[in-house]
Amino acid sequence: MKSICIFLAEGFEEVEALFPLDILRRGGLNVKTVSIMREPTVKGAHGVPVVADCLIEDLKEEDIEMIVLPGGLPGATNLDAHAGIDKLVRNFATASKPLAAICAAPMVYGNRGLLKGKKATCYPGFDKYLDGAEYTGNMVEIADNFILGKGPAAASAFGFAILEKMAGAAKVAEVKNGMLFAE
Repeated sequence: MKSICIFLAEGFEEVEALFPLDILRRGGLNVKTVSIMREPTVKGAHGVPVVADCLIEDLKEEDIEMIVLPGGLPGATNLDAHAGIDKLVRNFATASKPLAAICAAPMVYGNRGLLKGKKATCYPGFDKYLDGAEYTGNMVEIADNFILGKGPAAASAFGFAILEKMAGAAKVAEVKNGMLFAE
């Protein structure tokens, strides 16, 4: 069964990984957290250890439905420097498969020129890595197969944007209602 994969690197922003994870699982989607650190426990930017569902080495590309990259530092730079992430991201972009990133992590796509000509958002100051993109500063930006979030305060909106893409607006309304989000 294909999975939405949230990739965790040492120093990831906890809320940007776990809030979308929670939203997507409440929506009934198959979501895995994936460590790129050669061990399942990954420490977030604020010292919170998270035990990932699997290691990147355990995944087959054909089993991944969507790539989600949380920000945080040095989490985003660790993702950006990882050869396995590089290969996956490039392959997904070439095939127009869904890619999401929030906060500093859109730099992974920007540094590879994948956002050229697209509207994009990220944490302020990281727009310098969005090579050729039109930086909007919006909380969430959806452009073709990309879903991008601005930062920690956008974690819920980012999660709901992913849920809508993968399961539809009715599922978003159902999950928001259950979580007591006001419309």
